[in-house]
Amino acid sequence: MNIALATDHAGFEQLKELKSYLESLGHEVHDFGPKSLDPADDYPDFVIPAARAVASGECPFGIILGRSGQGEAMAANRIKGVRCGVFYGPAVPKGVVDASGEVSHNPYEIVRRTREHNDANMLSLAASYVTLEEMKSVIKLWLETPFSDEPRHIRRHEKLDKNS
Repeated sequence: MNIALATDHAGFEQLKELKSYLESLGHEVHDFGPKSLDPADDYPDFVIPAARAVASGECPFGIILGRSGQGEAMAANRIKGVRCGVFYGPAVPKGVVDASGEVSHNPYEIVRRTREHNDANMLSLAASYVTLEEMKSVIKLWLETPFSDEPRHIRRHEKLDKNS
């Protein structure tokens, strides 16, 4: 699978490692940069082209990094057809998670839900808050989790698409 990968200076070192990791899993990686470390660069310059590649179908999935991952996700989500979730660290649900009453104690459950319920095609990782090993675990889980295709989730996507 072809995966778009991008960051700014905050995730520059992790980007190289994640590219190698994804390739070791058999994926092709389209690296949108940056190509060199520049502490004054701006994440939209790298994230938006990656998001466009995902929206166009050139890359079915994209992974982006930033200091918190928040701004990067906001930039990606401005591109029609992108559904980018954010992971900034392990979280354990405190109560009922979904209509079925399912509760999980997996600290990466929130990432699984971005795929299963939201059909996220991009994932934004917080380079300053998530270790490289956590990133690898999260990416593997995210890529392996299919969309549920449940009518309630499809209905929600249709409403989002209608209003974008």
